[in-house]
This record gives sequence, C-alpha cells and structure tokens, in this order.
Amino acid sequence: MDHFVDLTLLPDPEIAPAHLLTALFSKLHLALVAQRSEHIGISFPAVQPDRQWLGDRLRLHGSQADLTGFMATPWLGALRDHVHTTALLAIPPQVAHRTVSRVQAKSNPERLRRRQMRRHGIDAAEALTRVPDAVAERLDLPYLHLRSHSTAQPFRLFIRHGALQENASVGKFGTYGLSATTTIPWF
Repeated sequence: MDHFVDLTLLPDPEIAPAHLLTALFSKLHLALVAQRSEHIGISFPAVQPDRQWLGDRLRLHGSQADLTGFMATPWLGALRDHVHTTALLAIPPQVAHRTVSRVQAKSNPERLRRRQMRRHGIDAAEALTRVPDAVAERLDLPYLHLRSHSTAQPFRLFIRHGALQENASVGKFGTYGLSATTTIPWF
C-alpha cells in the first residue's frame, strides 16, 4: 500500500454534505463489490469523532496498480460533478497507521430476544428476563445512513478509526474498504 487518491466533496447549496458522502460511499461499495477488490482501503481524513462527523473527504489507499485500475473505471458516474478527485499520489514516508473499521451495535433488544427464543427454545417471558430493554447498545461514533442493496432496509454504518500505530498491518479489506485488522497509512 503505497499510494492514495483523495475524493473531496464540492459544496452544493442543494445537497447536504452528508447526503453526498453517503452517495459517494454507496457507489464506492458497489464498485468494490463488482471488482471483487480486497486491496483498496478507505479512510476519512477530515473525521471529527467528537461531532460524529466523517468530514467531506474520502481517501482511497492501495498499491499504484490497484488504484490506477480502480480509478480507470467509471464508478463515480454522475457524482464526478460533486467530487474533486486528486491524481494518484505517493504516501508520504514515515507515517502512522491505523485501522478503519465497521462497528455494529446490538441495538435491538427485540431481535436479541427472538434469537434467544430460537436458539434456546425459551418463551417470550424468559427471553424478556434474559434480554431487558436496558441492554440496547448505543454507539457514539460517526456513521453513514445507507440502504441495503439486497433487502432495501435502511441502516447506519458506524465507522471507527482505531488508535494510531507505528507499524502497518497487512491484510485484506472488505467490500466497504474497511478492516478491523488491516491498517491504512494515516497522515
């Protein structure tokens, strides 16, 4: 992983930055799935976790060959008018690294109760005792509002930028360009 491309949202008086970022991320996800790419990671360099704001910039990380091939495809489509894309740039020497990963909260106690009932053969009253409403987990992380392409259900994709590390951890990225173990350069 030695190169990157920055995609910065251009101001638009009619479209909120969060909507543009969601649209950009959705297109990126579909392109990563279509190309079966496991070697392109992403980060949000302008993230402000205290405000739950991912910022106005999405950075793609990868090798020169992977990013050149990916950016040569028309994956941005109509969003090209709303995004400034940098040229393929080399990652600066001696940078820190971090993971950028998806975090899923166990936020629906009713769903957890149904699962308990199926797995353990218990009734609704016992499931309510085992899984009270108080177990609902709430995340204080920035997120994107997405819609599942398979079920059309809306969901929040929570993003965690891990702690800074001196050394890189090599591996593969998922179809969102995220990984809990593989790091991206952070600068």
